[in-house]
Formats: sequence, C-alpha cells, structure tokens
Amino acid sequence: MNIYFLVEGNSTEKKIYPKWLEYLIPNLVRVRYHDQISSNNYYLISGKGYPRILYDGLENAIDKISETDKYDYLVICVDADEPSVEERMQYIRDIIKGKKIDLGKTKIEIIVQNRCMETWLLGNQKIFDSRQPLDKTLADYVKYYDVSQKDPEQMGMYKMRNHADFHYEYLREIFRSKKTTYSKKNPNDAKERYYFEELQKRVKNKPEDLKTFQVFLEFCERVKTIMLQETEKSN
Repeated sequence: MNIYFLVEGNSTEKKIYPKWLEYLIPNLVRVRYHDQISSNNYYLISGKGYPRILYDGLENAIDKISETDKYDYLVICVDADEPSVEERMQYIRDIIKGKKIDLGKTKIEIIVQNRCMETWLLGNQKIFDSRQPLDKTLADYVKYYDVSQKDPEQMGMYKMRNHADFHYEYLREIFRSKKTTYSKKNPNDAKERYYFEELQKRVKNKPEDLKTFQVFLEFCERVKTIMLQETEKSN
C-alpha cells in the first residue's frame, strides 16, 4: 500500500497530517522523496494553496505517480472554504474529468475539510469549556456559536470576511485562554496525540458532528484494513 498525499496548505496540513497518520496507521511510513516508496509508504507534498493545488499540484502529482507506477492512492486534501462540500467535491471531479486523468491502478480520494483544518480542530471538547469564565473576545464568539456543544462544521463566519478566517481566530482565542498559542506555522498541541484522540472521541460520542473529518478517519481505517489483509496473505 503506497499513498501520495497532495494537501492544500503549505504549513498546518504538512505538520498535522503526518502526525495523524502516525497515530492511525503506524505501519505506513513516510518517505522524503516520491520515488523512494517501496511497500506501505506515503509521500506528502503541499499544492501551495487553492486553486494552485488543482493545477500545478495535480499536474506534478500525475507526473510523479505515472513515473513510479507504485501508488495505490492519490489523496487530494482541500478546504471547502465558502462553497459547500458537495460543490467543492464536484468542482474537483470536473477538473479531473476535464483533464482526462488516467492513473491506472491508482485510485483518487478527495478529502474536503469543511470549512478548513481549524474547523476540525475546534472539535476538541476537552481543551475548551465554555462554562468557564472567558475573556470578552472568546465570550462573544461563544455567544455567537458554542463549538463545544455545536458542530464546528456548521458554524458561520461571524463578523469576518469568510468562514476560514473566523474559525482560525476562534481556535487561536481558545488556545490563548489556555495560556498557549496556535498558528498555521506552529500548531503546537493541536498536532499531539491527546488532542487528536479528543477529536476521535467527539465523533464517536456525537456522530452527527465533523462529518468530513469522519471521511478522513474512514479512509485511514480502510487503508489499515487493506494493509493488514496484504500482510496476512504474504505470511
């Protein structure tokens, strides 16, 4: 099993996805270069933002996958941003169809982060207790939408220019309330196992929440199962 991950962001996703894959599929080993894959490896690269990921990033991925002919999956990870998940997904499918992409055995999987990575990270109910005293900014955000109780993926944009900006600021305020920091370049505790396990706990206890995060979890579980089956066959 070999996977080529093409992620939208140049900072956060490159730090967080490898950690999550380590927790979920420990036997899937990252390689530094795309042509170093052998068995049960993955390569992860940034598409340098949206929409560049769907043009330069996708073209490069196609070339590298065709060159090695060893990848089982091309996984494209993007933010939904302002469109709906369905609209973003269909747009990407239309681009793939328009380019007449044929990767042979390599399947294409699309993971849409609704609305962005920070939206998923807002799902940690342990790091944030809205019942505690809050400073004014965070209290205003909670009054608008309490992510500790409501699905972060359904939250609006409050008084900001778009959803991603607000969700990012909301998360930063939560981290500030814990006397720590979060940024795209340095997600700090957001990439740690305990934090990830709280997100898993959230969707287990509230399966109606973080639906697109669950798509990522389900894909990883599928990969893990395939790897196990392949190992059993070889023994």
